Parts: sequence; C-alpha cells; structure tokens
Amino acid sequence: MSTTKNERSQTPSPADRVDDGRVRPDDGRYADLVGRGFNKRFVPRPEYVRVVGSSAQAARALEEAVREGLRPAARSGGHCLEGFVAEPAVKVLIDTSAMTGVAYDPAFDAFSVEAGTTVGELYRRLYRGWGAVVPAGQSPGVGIGGHILGGAHGFLHRAHGLAADHLHAVEVVVVGEDGTAQTIVATRDPADPHHDLWWAHTGGGGGNFGIVTRYWLRSPQADGGTPRGLLPRAPGEVLVFRAAWDWNDLDESAFVRLAANFGRWCEAHSQPGSPEAALFSALALQPQKMGTLDLKGLVTSGGAGAERLSREHLAALQEGVPPPRTSSVESLSWLGFALRPFPELFGPVSEGAFVKAKDALLRKGFSDDQLATAHRHLTTEASGVPGGGALTLATYGGAVNAVAPPATATASRSAVIDAACAAGWGDPKDEARTLAWVRAFYRDLFAKSGGVPVPGPATDGALINHPDVDLADPAWNTSGTPWHTIYYQGNYPRLQRVKARYDPRGVFRHALSIEPPAE
Repeated sequence: MSTTKNERSQTPSPADRVDDGRVRPDDGRYADLVGRGFNKRFVPRPEYVRVVGSSAQAARALEEAVREGLRPAARSGGHCLEGFVAEPAVKVLIDTSAMTGVAYDPAFDAFSVEAGTTVGELYRRLYRGWGAVVPAGQSPGVGIGGHILGGAHGFLHRAHGLAADHLHAVEVVVVGEDGTAQTIVATRDPADPHHDLWWAHTGGGGGNFGIVTRYWLRSPQADGGTPRGLLPRAPGEVLVFRAAWDWNDLDESAFVRLAANFGRWCEAHSQPGSPEAALFSALALQPQKMGTLDLKGLVTSGGAGAERLSREHLAALQEGVPPPRTSSVESLSWLGFALRPFPELFGPVSEGAFVKAKDALLRKGFSDDQLATAHRHLTTEASGVPGGGALTLATYGGAVNAVAPPATATASRSAVIDAACAAGWGDPKDEARTLAWVRAFYRDLFAKSGGVPVPGPATDGALINHPDVDLADPAWNTSGTPWHTIYYQGNYPRLQRVKARYDPRGVFRHALSIEPPAE
C-alpha cells in the first residue's frame, strides 16, 4: 500500500478504530451487515465483509481482495436503488459505515466528513457545531460515501446547488496496474495533479473509481479563515406546507391541469437567485386507488416572505382545479425537520422496502398528452397492481442551474423538474406485476424519445444517484441513445479517461459502471 497526499496534511484518523477482520457467514454480524441495505430487492452475499475505520484499513482490505482475485465493492449507507453491491460476482464487501467523523480541518480550511457519515448526522453536526448546512439529500439515513460523488440533491438544492458543488477535496483508495492500493487526496485546485479525480467525484457516480473514505466540504465562493463562513448558513426554521386533492374531485381534465400547473410554475420560477429558489415542493401523483394526490413542500427564507411564497405556489397549482380537500402549514426548526422530514412519507420505508425507481430531469413540464398517459396508468392500469407507487414531480433548478455542465461531472444543469416513476411493494410475490406497471408507465411517458429521457429540448437526462439499469436494456431503451449519454451527456469521455487512469484493472464495475475509452 502507498499513500499520496497534498502538501497540506490530512485530518488524522485512527488506524485501527474497528476490528477490520473478515466477517464471514458463520459470524453473527454477517446477516446484519449484508441485510442493512435500503432496497430489499437486493441483498449481497459476499464471501466476507470487511468493516473499515480508516483509509489505511480500506486500502488493506482492497489490496487483499485484489491479490486473492476476489471482486470487491464498497458500501456506505446501503441506499443504492439497484443491485450494484449485490451482484453475485461481488465476493468482498468493504463497509465504511464505521467512519463517521465530521470536523473542521484547519489544514484544508474545510469540513472533513468521513464516508460512513449519514446525511442526518452531517446535518446535525454542521448545524450544532457551526450553524452551517450543505445541500445534501432528503433521507437522513443515506450514507455520504456514495451520495456526494453522484451529485447529491435534496430540499435545499434550489437555494444552494448540489452537495457536489461544495466539494473541496476527496480522499479515495484506488488500485494501480500492479494491484497495489493507493490513497489519493484530490482537490478542486486546477493545479492539483489529481484534479480530474476530484472532478469525477462531483457527479461521476458510485462504484467507478475507488473507495471514498473522506470528503472535505467548502463552498467555492467561501473566503475562508473561519469555519462559520465555509458553507451556507443553515435556516433557523422552515415553513412546511402540505395539501391533498381527493381523486374523486378530479376528472382527467382537472388532473392534467393540476400537473401542468406544477410544470408551468417550475418553468417560471427556477432562476438561480430568485426568491422562489427558497421553495421546494413535490407533487405526488398517486394511483387513484390510493385516494389522494399529495403536495409537500417547504420554504427556507423565513418570516412573512415564506408564507407568501407557499400561498402563491399553492394558488398557482390550483388555478382552474378544484381546491384541495386538506391543506396545512407549520413552522419547524431546520434541524428538527431535517432529522425527521415528512414522517408520513419517509417513516414507512425507514427500514427499507422493495423498490423500483425510474427518474428523469425535465427542462419543461410534461405535455398534456404525457399527462393524459399518466392519468391512464394511475387509474385503469394501476387498478390491478398489488403494490403502490406514484409519479412524483419535484422542483429542481435554481442554484443547480448556475453551474456550467463541464465544471463538474454533473452535466444536467438545465432541468427545472425532477420527475420520478417509483413503485414499492411489501411482498416479493408482487414484484413482477408491479415492475411491469412502473416500467410501462415510464416507457409510455417518453414514448416519443424511445422510452427514455434523451437529453434534448424537453428533457435533461437522468440522475446517476438514482440508477436505473433499464436505461441500458434495449428492451426498454429503444432510442438509440446509450445509457451513459442520458446520465453524463458530454462529460462521459472525460470520465472514461479518469476511469482508465485510476482504475486500470477495472476493479470497480457494475451494471452501469463507466467504461475506459476504446483503444
């Protein structure tokens, strides 16, 4: 093993914080370690698990796996929506969940965050320690390790951009051509010889280059000199609003109008720096059998302005539509909300679920024809599906769109809506019918572009943090556009070069992994 560092020193980390021995199936910990993933469709069955507490332990575990010819995979929070870690070829699972340190690192003048830290813990530590926040994900249980490097968006992205937009440096354990593990710190500094590796971790997706063991977070515009100015200030409180329309009050025309109103609001109010960038909302278009169509959102600007924004948003959505049957508004502390956001939504799946999610980034709202298609799938087509699901439209854009596509590995910088077709079920026997429904739903929404959101005037591809292997399946993607163009657009060739340099043996791979350039 070898280590490469910048001239500045890293935050010290205990070399033997945990026993990183091999946890095999006959060890009582094995079932817990392999079974703690969010998507219960995929449970890995490696020969053994290594729980690591430092980059040195991660390098040792990785090098041993490579030397023994066993394919490794890394896991942080276990929230991958596909089975990348659970592929039968994966024989060694390297678990970073014991690495949970969050601290100000004066050597980097940035916040050091270890890879096993969850989103909720990151929010808690940053807020209570420095009154700061980073615009990471919505679910408190998501692990930072695989989250930031895929871009990472959540409730605050319209105001502050993606979490990856605040990435100052990253510590990665990679494997050289000779099989030796090396720990590299790559930074935002263009003069850094490993700058391209930093860039790849601003949206290149997990499982591609190496094992992330630490991030350093600092906003690009931060002046430095004091920890309190390195990241955005956390809101003191947030205004949380909800509304629900009864399906019985909406015919097809009203359904289409409601969803189209949401799209028009996003098109008109997603400029970076606009007052409306403080508002996030998601409209869940659930199957008719579920009874309601639900709007949930929050405003972070505070005071009377927050109440005005929420009122105007709801008024725009219900224009020409019967009013919601229920609506509510409440003020909550930022941290209280962030650690338990919308418990009626996240609570039921906090321990995991059987899930299939298929998302798309939209540059404009769905057309009336697309929304009529959605109505059919949520009424007639969904009636015989045992599982549940929804087409959810969430506000996007704002500060996300203030960054040029080549500046980070996240190329999708023109979208104003994040749309997701998702389905969940509780009994494995319901999988086939539920999967067939959600796949057909998504395909029909994008029928004019081969069943997928090909980047173009109306769509901006998809999010690699929400991977969908169907995009690489010609049975579901008939567009002729490869999956990597949908996720990475013009950034893919540069990602391929990074892959070739830092993973020359192809140690890290999965169903949607970046491939090196063709020779």
